[in-house]
Amino acid sequence: MSESLVEVQDNGGVVRLTINRPNSLNALNSAVIEALEQVLVELEGRSDLRAVLITGAGEKSFVAGADIAEMRDKSAQQARDFAGQALRTIKRLESLPVPVVALVNGFCLGGGCELALACDWAVASDNAVFGQPEVLLGVIPGFGGTQRLPRRVGPAVALDLCTTGRKIDAQEALRIGLVNQVMSQQALEEYAQTLTKQLTGNGPGAVRSAKQAIHDGMDQDLDSALALETSLFALCFAGEEQSEGMSAFVEKRKPDFR
Repeated sequence: MSESLVEVQDNGGVVRLTINRPNSLNALNSAVIEALEQVLVELEGRSDLRAVLITGAGEKSFVAGADIAEMRDKSAQQARDFAGQALRTIKRLESLPVPVVALVNGFCLGGGCELALACDWAVASDNAVFGQPEVLLGVIPGFGGTQRLPRRVGPAVALDLCTTGRKIDAQEALRIGLVNQVMSQQALEEYAQTLTKQLTGNGPGAVRSAKQAIHDGMDQDLDSALALETSLFALCFAGEEQSEGMSAFVEKRKPDFR
């Protein structure tokens, strides 16, 4: 790999981002966060974007957390600024209009777990280790962990993890709903390739609308959310994508979504 802190690989609009600090277990420092934000700003403007996969370099770590050596001597104001930078970047990832998937290999702790929580779903290798161990350092999660974790796994489990600082393996992460699937490292790579093929074969506008309906609908009452779904469903019929997809089905051929 090159010396880029965030490697970018594009496969037909499915973009794979790799946090590239393997010698530091891909820990998030200011430079990595800045590099990631720059990449995300570029992706936000791409109409051909289909999905984003994010992972860490090497097999030992997805992201082992924020860089403690960099944080150790920060003042309260500097810590606020650092958290703000990270939160802004992670929110950009979360707000992308396409599916965002975490491919978790090895350590996924602290800021790494918070990064994975901002993704639409996560798939883990069987050597993955998750946790929010910040209390062991005398602090709390600062990149959204106290808010996104309870929304993913429930407040009781989130309180357990955030107040004990204990680490959990991939199978427990699967049981509590933190990840969707657990597989070997090799199978994780095969999953990424299969997912890329699946997503590039789907209607790109429909995929974006499905994500919007689910994300926006979760913050509304059921009747309002159903009205949103109906509007987005109807909007699918206003363009060529629906016509191509349904015509291909009737004609028993693969759709050609452009």
